[in-house]
Amino acid sequence: MSDLKTTRLSRRQALAGLGAGAATGLIASPSLILAQTPDVIRFGHLTPRTGFLGPLGEYGVMAVDLAVEEINAAGGVNGRKLEALKEDSVNPQTASTKAERMIERDKVACIIGEISSASALTIAQVAGRTKTLFVNTGANSDALRGESCNRYMFHVEHQNSMYVKSCGRALMAQGLVKGKKWFSLTADYAFGHDLLKVAKRFMESNGGQFAADKLVPTDATDFSALLLEIRAAKPDLVISNLAGNQITNFLKQYSEFGLTFPVAGFGFDTALAWAAGKDNFGGIWPSVWNHLIDTPSTKAFVAAFTKKYGKPPENQAWGDYIAVKIMAQSMNELKSTDTPKILEHWEKGAKFDVMKPRQGYFRASDHQLISEMYTITALPAAQVKNQWDLFTSAGPIPGPDENMEVIATSGDEAVCKMS
Repeated sequence: MSDLKTTRLSRRQALAGLGAGAATGLIASPSLILAQTPDVIRFGHLTPRTGFLGPLGEYGVMAVDLAVEEINAAGGVNGRKLEALKEDSVNPQTASTKAERMIERDKVACIIGEISSASALTIAQVAGRTKTLFVNTGANSDALRGESCNRYMFHVEHQNSMYVKSCGRALMAQGLVKGKKWFSLTADYAFGHDLLKVAKRFMESNGGQFAADKLVPTDATDFSALLLEIRAAKPDLVISNLAGNQITNFLKQYSEFGLTFPVAGFGFDTALAWAAGKDNFGGIWPSVWNHLIDTPSTKAFVAAFTKKYGKPPENQAWGDYIAVKIMAQSMNELKSTDTPKILEHWEKGAKFDVMKPRQGYFRASDHQLISEMYTITALPAAQVKNQWDLFTSAGPIPGPDENMEVIATSGDEAVCKMS
């Protein structure tokens, strides 16, 4: 991972096979399409498979494999088989090098994936230079949709502001914001820095304050010193702006220390709760998607994933899988694989099934997928019936009568100048 000195950004990512059902074409600049072989369409999948984000990246890889398998079983894309070129993005510099190689040497039609916002930025820079579509399926930083936005980068993953505003609603409903003191722990890289900035903006506008905010190195595994500080500070709420297995390690040690201050977080992935286990997982957290959402398409995806892998998908799997589904639907509707046509189609508000009650769409101003968020609340250990259903999932945010964009950046927050 990179820090703000190198890239100013942080977490999650973009492309994969093509969703279940019929699809057509592939996506790329016309010159790249000519480079595809007559019987195979190749796309690049870059995401962390090692390091503190590696456990999340593996879910994305599984989702890509499932999507490719489904599409090829259904006849491929315009009669051509899909082939995924999958690699570990490792860090921002390596991600950039691999993206360029996939485009220039391997002639991929597009790139999907990433979780690190810092790596997503470097991939986007390559995509913009080569006019290749990049679909970010896991990087959250507002800056990717702001000062670093890119005409060729679209975001299935939701931005930090959407996570903070969604979880913030639940915290305000429980009286944990106005007049309260928060002790926050923040991942010391682009994603965490961006998330802390958004969290402070939320607190300042809603009458709360920070008792302390601590930066945590991404390779830190021992939280004992910070836990002693939390015990001494006696905050009203402990807030996690951590990422990847930092969250799992923190929750386990928080439980071991016997601390009882309420816990919540503004960044979250279901796999991290599963890794912590029912005796350690607690608190209120935002969720872009989870396996308990009650829609037909969620149930179908969960069933197919569980059959193939023996466990339910988590939200990173959703991000990579849904990116493929969106791409397939767009090529079918347009009967074209031409990148400029697909960009225009998405910017004009094409609607997609994103496994939630309402259809989603890409906002033209910053290419953010607009769809509902959720908050989850950990169940007491005695109420947990299996290793996966560790929480209850609240209804969609925003509610059914609200504009879905109310949780996204707006006004002075929205600074993207698309080029």
